Amino acid sequence: MADVKKVATRQSYGEALKELGAAHPDVVVLDADLANATKTEIFKKAFPDRHFDCGIAESDMMCVAAGLATTGYVPFASSFAMFAAGRAFEQVRNSIGYPHLNVKIGATHGGISVGEDGASHQCCEDFALMRSIPGMVVMSPADDVEAKAMVKASYEHQGPVYMRFSRYGAPVIHDAESFTFEIGKGEVLRDGADVALIANGLLVAETLEAAQLLAEQGVSARVIDMATIKPLDEELVLKAARECGRIVTCEEHSTIGGLGEAVCAVIAQHGLACPVERVGVNDEFGHSGPAGELLEQFGLCAGHIVKVAHSLFS
Repeated sequence: MADVKKVATRQSYGEALKELGAAHPDVVVLDADLANATKTEIFKKAFPDRHFDCGIAESDMMCVAAGLATTGYVPFASSFAMFAAGRAFEQVRNSIGYPHLNVKIGATHGGISVGEDGASHQCCEDFALMRSIPGMVVMSPADDVEAKAMVKASYEHQGPVYMRFSRYGAPVIHDAESFTFEIGKGEVLRDGADVALIANGLLVAETLEAAQLLAEQGVSARVIDMATIKPLDEELVLKAARECGRIVTCEEHSTIGGLGEAVCAVIAQHGLACPVERVGVNDEFGHSGPAGELLEQFGLCAGHIVKVAHSLFS
């Protein structure tokens, strides 16, 4: 997909915030000294009176966002995933999740593709952390179009939302004119009958490429973009399990606690005899390196997805 336009979804986040700000005066944006990196600077330039830099104090920022939500504003608290989900977990849980406040968290720079910033910043645990908070919506878009639609949908949703955006450019696979997004609903991008590839984030484009490679090898693969990890589209998962009989989940996240485990739980709960393989970061930390090379090294790529899919037939 080298000739396809690529956009880092953190850029999409910033642009969507600006559009929301123009339409809704109750939108405010908070950042933790990273407006240039998270792209909330786009909103800041348009609406400087509604952008608040809380400094390198992510936990405090979440509490400020909670306070703003109680006064009727719709705050978007923004930082790197490692800090928004990791460092500020207690405040997100107790000050936002527990009172079920209308705070939206925009977490950029998630996963291995943070690249040269290394293991300290490569957050592969955020889905697991945020899924554990009652009432928290957890999402990760596949591309620019889906990311912008997701930000707007999060504004319409009443309650806390966690969105993860990438630093690395993602191929644009959706048509902006025809695409619609609904929280809690997955999307079948390619139909197939032999195996279902369920993915989110950067891995959606890789599963589409993997499906094409599998087709050339005589395997019919269904590709599902599961942008919402919680609440999971259980109906779509069960349909794939029953019709395809094999599933491979693909995510730029630990295989512990993310999309893969959510899918496995649904299948087990309904007693279906459907084997599932999980493509993700195994029980290990990342390390510094170019994003593309790291994705290959950790098996977060089309070639590895193809191998894993084949393993379900042996």
